[in-house]
Amino acid sequence: MLRPAVPAHRRFALNWTYLRAIAQGVSPIDLQGLALRTLADARQFVREYGIDLSLPGMPEYLRALQQEALGFVRSQFLNAAQQGLIPAEVVEPGELLELLLIASRSAQRDERSRMWACALLKVIHGLIYIDANLKLRHFESIRTQVFAGLDPLLLERDGQCWLSDGMSELPVLHMERKRNKSRHSILLKLLQKPEYVAADIHDHLGLRLVLGTRIECVLALEMLRRAHLVSVTNVEVSRTRNTLVDLEAAREVFRCWAPMLERSPGYPQELLRRMDAELDAVAPAPQQRDNPHSAAAFHSLQLTVRKMIQLPTEVDGESGSRFIFDYEIQLLDAASHAQSLQGAASHEAYKQRQVETARRRVLGPALIALLDSAGG
Repeated sequence: MLRPAVPAHRRFALNWTYLRAIAQGVSPIDLQGLALRTLADARQFVREYGIDLSLPGMPEYLRALQQEALGFVRSQFLNAAQQGLIPAEVVEPGELLELLLIASRSAQRDERSRMWACALLKVIHGLIYIDANLKLRHFESIRTQVFAGLDPLLLERDGQCWLSDGMSELPVLHMERKRNKSRHSILLKLLQKPEYVAADIHDHLGLRLVLGTRIECVLALEMLRRAHLVSVTNVEVSRTRNTLVDLEAAREVFRCWAPMLERSPGYPQELLRRMDAELDAVAPAPQQRDNPHSAAAFHSLQLTVRKMIQLPTEVDGESGSRFIFDYEIQLLDAASHAQSLQGAASHEAYKQRQVETARRRVLGPALIALLDSAGG
């Protein structure tokens, strides 16, 4: 069948906004509208996106995503007075295709509905990515395999947790095992990342160890190295974050104190504290600050470790399937951990900074200005 003739004045029309976004790598979360002309255009867009609207249950699934996205936007980005400002056609669209067309309207026709539809679609896009992520679907198997290597090093004796590899032992003051982020925590993290859904979340799973001193954190790192849990071949170099200890300075401190450390009876806690005081005197903590949401007062040694995961043969019939999974190991001394529980370095303050970044990207400057003008 021949396509309808295209008006001569439209044959060579170009959408410079989208061509620029595609050719220059602009994230879809930073766009302020779509460019779909008709219902057929929207249907083809959805088909190429990977959604088959004819599949049983698909319309219901998409409707549930729309409502989940709406609830997320209201709870995370709007106060009570602002929640009633979302247009009815965006709150209850007939189907996803209609929402796509609302997001494609020209600013002159209906800017308010277009901006709200865009905000909602950005969140829906993130939720679809989470649902389709293979690693999240097989998380329990991944968690078991990651901790199978870590658990043998973590011992409990007389109510005290120890990091032990058979050669030496270190008392652990506090331990946290990250089991998995909630669905909306993952979504929030994706929304504030520059890469959006192309980004990997590296802290779905991890281990945080708090030791008494920075010197003990270095000793813990050596213990993890000897156990081959951390090595030069499985650490993601670009994600190594060390704001805890200057290793060159620590090396000099060790060189001076090593003979006394070896001769000390029992666990040399007081000696380690004196070593730490000398380390603080000769070298302050490094100030590497790549995460815009981390406070300057937060200090840690954070590693992203790659682990080869083997799926069980009975999982979805994917016999022999293997993939790489990233997880985090974080080391802190007692003083740094205490700082992380209060003020700008606290986890709550960190999460609030993430929410503010995600809000700006999802709503966009024009919609935020509209909310402000409405007294929100």
